[in-house]
Amino acid sequence: METEQTPASLAAQARILVVDDEPSNLKLLDKMLSSQGYTQLTLVQDPREVLPRYREARPDLILLDINMPHLDGYQVMAQLKALNDPLLPPIVVLTAQHGRDYLLRALAGGARDFVGKPFERLELLMRVKNLIDVHLAHRLVHDQKSVLEEMVRARTEELRKTRLQVVRHLGRAAEYRDNETGLHIIRMSQVSALLARSMGWTEAMCELMLHASPMHDIGKIGIPDAILLKPGRLTPDEFEIMKTHTTIGADMMSGNESELLNLAHTIAQSHHEKWDGTGYPRGLAGEDIPLAGRIVAVADVFDALTSSRPYKKPWPVEQAVAFVKENSGRHFDPAVVTHFEFRLAEILAILDSNADPAEPQ
Repeated sequence: METEQTPASLAAQARILVVDDEPSNLKLLDKMLSSQGYTQLTLVQDPREVLPRYREARPDLILLDINMPHLDGYQVMAQLKALNDPLLPPIVVLTAQHGRDYLLRALAGGARDFVGKPFERLELLMRVKNLIDVHLAHRLVHDQKSVLEEMVRARTEELRKTRLQVVRHLGRAAEYRDNETGLHIIRMSQVSALLARSMGWTEAMCELMLHASPMHDIGKIGIPDAILLKPGRLTPDEFEIMKTHTTIGADMMSGNESELLNLAHTIAQSHHEKWDGTGYPRGLAGEDIPLAGRIVAVADVFDALTSSRPYKKPWPVEQAVAFVKENSGRHFDPAVVTHFEFRLAEILAILDSNADPAEPQ
């Protein structure tokens, strides 16, 4: 059974760094502190050793002489302050100087208290105890804050991963209705995020693109099977119904304050618009088409062309690339096509790493 540590026992375990160039003072302070149960003492005679010994000991309190060779106490405090340690321990200055200017300079340099030489035992021990108690309380609050921040970070990451899984499953629900494997949305979403990054989007927006683009065809859920799964060419009336998957998807993602779903709404509604204005559902042209839709249009079409479907064989990569280039300024935004060409090697790597299973011979 573990023994619960009391505040007194925790204080006794406090780490104390004592800096004084006089061996006799170090010996005296060692004896005084040890008599009160302080066993984790680090004694430093040469002030040039303070920083490395500080890093090793991570003290809860520093007793620091002011008048020392090589480096005085003020210079040592400046070095410690430069570490920007969020939990720099309190510093008690040890000095035979009792002038007001000396004390004010020490306090301005970072000292929390001071003890005059020669040492008065009870005064020294009370100051040590009080400052250690305060520092341990600060450290407890800091540690609890760090634990809570880590818990929040872990929970946020868990929610992010869960959100991504839900989004991908929603996208795959539509893809499965269209006899696709589900890998299409993984490929096209990664390519969409890659193109967005290439065009200067922030990492946060690229992350949203990665999560939102899989829902580009979610509206296919509302298309009748007789049309969606028809193996042959659609009639004009059937194609008009098929085109409504853009507005159905947009409606499904509307009416909320989520950045993710707002972007998904935009993509679902605009990824079939064309640069020359001949697309659907609204016949937008040029930069009137949201950039997210223009990016996804390239990623979606290129992956569809290079993928196998029940009604077609995959196009060779060279032929699909040529199609994208030829349709720059007609179907596709020329700026997006430029980035598509620039990132082509990375795009092909995405396609290769997420390739559909080979069909049985």
